[in-house]
Parts: sequence; C-alpha cells; structure tokens
Amino acid sequence: MNFFCKLLGPRADFAQTMTDAELQLMQRHAVYWHQGIQQGRVTGFGLVADPRGAFGIGIVEFDSEAEARAFTDDDPTIRSGQGFAFEIAPMPMGFVQG
Repeated sequence: MNFFCKLLGPRADFAQTMTDAELQLMQRHAVYWHQGIQQGRVTGFGLVADPRGAFGIGIVEFDSEAEARAFTDDDPTIRSGQGFAFEIAPMPMGFVQG
C-alpha cells in the first residue's frame, strides 16, 4: 500500500532560514530518503515550495501504516529532536511511472 508522508519543519520559514547545521541535517535526510528509493520503498520525495510554508513530501510503499511510520520515525530529522514532524495518510489508489 502507498502512503503520503508530509514532513513539517520546526518553523514556517524553515526553508528560507535554516542554519548551516540544519542544512547538514537536511542533507542527511535526503540521503536517507534516497536510500529508501534504492530499497524500493520510496516512490518519490521532494520539497514543496508552498508560499504559506514549504514542506517535504514523500510517497512510500509499505504493507502497513505502522511500517511507514517506522520508516519516517527513523528519518534523521525526526531523530534529531528538533521539532520536525511527519503526517502520514494512506493512498488507497495511486499510480507510479514505470
């Protein structure tokens, strides 16, 4: 089953105001999600430049929401304890390229 994962930053202007340390954290986050692609669990991910506040999205494929949550809980941003959070919603219908 596919799940939509929305990463919320610790503040609304995070994408514009991140520190060097936060930039390094986001680089580790990108590596983590890219590894998910290589493992066949992540269909795609990226930044959404919403003018109300940027956020990250990822589409993942797991057997259960608990497995999807375990994947997002292990994300470096969440493990950092710096105020990031994921919202997860099932996608009962979805299509991917390929």
